[in-house]
Amino acid sequence: MKQEFTVTVYTENQVGLLNRIAIIFSRRKINIESLNTSPSEIEGIHRFTIVINEFEEVVRKLCRQIEKQVEVLKAYYNTNDEIVWQELALYKVPTDIITEHVKVERLLSQHGAKAVVIRKDYTVFEVSGHREETDNLIKVLEPYGLIEFVRSARVAIIKKSHGFHEKIKEFEQKDPGSGLIENEYLNKQDEVFTM
Repeated sequence: MKQEFTVTVYTENQVGLLNRIAIIFSRRKINIESLNTSPSEIEGIHRFTIVINEFEEVVRKLCRQIEKQVEVLKAYYNTNDEIVWQELALYKVPTDIITEHVKVERLLSQHGAKAVVIRKDYTVFEVSGHREETDNLIKVLEPYGLIEFVRSARVAIIKKSHGFHEKIKEFEQKDPGSGLIENEYLNKQDEVFTM
């Protein structure tokens, strides 16, 4: 059965990588529900947070395919139970409606909305939460003249206490010399075959 998964991809910050990752999804006819890119907790490493509805086996193969990109360090997938996530939504409503109807102000405070911009003609409110919560407020505000609505992409953190940052630290602590010796050995073998 298909379910919602959050795919987290740690990458180097390279031009064109987002396009190559998007092509991996489009070739498999997988619709991206939400996409967010941002710097991560590690300097020089970026994080993509991608939300899709798919079968777990398909998502597992998708992550392996994404990891084949040279600039990709690691790709994970998680269910909604395994992450803490939020989305940010902005709502633009007529200011006169808000000031005339105490009921609207009460409804906004019940949904945790806070005013970000107040002008004579409109007021912009901000709410963060899960998609269902932000969608519910749309329904509440529509009868009062909702002018505009926009929602951000998902931001998510895994619930486990150790993240990718720990894996990078482990990798940095390993002795880098062993890989160099192996390459040196391979180069000597190449010389033997070319003689």
